[in-house]
Amino acid sequence: MDKREKLLAAALKLFVEFGFHDTPTSKIAKEAGIASGTLFYFFPTKDELVKALYIDIKSRLNEHISEIIKDEKSLQGILKVYYCATLHWALKHKTEFRFMEQFNSSPYLKQIAEEEIQKYIKPIIALLEKSVKDKIIKPMDVDLIFTLICGHTFSVNQYLVAKEFSKPEQDTVINDTFDLLWDMIR
Repeated sequence: MDKREKLLAAALKLFVEFGFHDTPTSKIAKEAGIASGTLFYFFPTKDELVKALYIDIKSRLNEHISEIIKDEKSLQGILKVYYCATLHWALKHKTEFRFMEQFNSSPYLKQIAEEEIQKYIKPIIALLEKSVKDKIIKPMDVDLIFTLICGHTFSVNQYLVAKEFSKPEQDTVINDTFDLLWDMIR
C-alpha cells in the first residue's frame, strides 16, 4: 500500500468511526503512520481528502457492478444485477458503504463536480428513461425512480446489517426486496 492509499484507508476508518468534523487531519496522518506534511502533499485540505475518498470508493463499486452487469440485456435483469451486486458489495465492504451513506447525507456531496456524479448515474438514468419511453416501467420522473431505487438499496442494506442474517438468508431478503422494488416501478 502506498502512502496515498494508507491515508485513504486511515481516513475511511476514522471518518466512519468519528465523523468528518471530529476527525482532524493530524489524527488521520498518525493513524496512517505518515507525516502531516505528506498528507497535505496528497490532499491540500481535509475537504479534498473526503472527496477523494468518496470518488475512490464510488469508482471501485462502479467497477465491480460494471463487470457483473455487462452481459445483462433486459431492464429487469440489469436492475436486479445492479441492486444485488450493490447490496452484496455493501455487505462485504461495510465500512466503505457506511462512509458513502455519511457522504451522501453531508454538504460534501454538493462539492463533487456534476460530471463526476453523472459518470456513475448517467447510464442507469438513460436506461430508465428508455424504459419509461418504451412503457416497460411506469411513466414517472426518472429522477424519482432513481431516488426510490437508491433509497430502497440503502434501507435494505441497513436492515441486513442490523439483522446479521446468514448468507442464504441475506440472498433471500435481497431477492425478495428486489421483487418488491420491481413491482413498484413496473
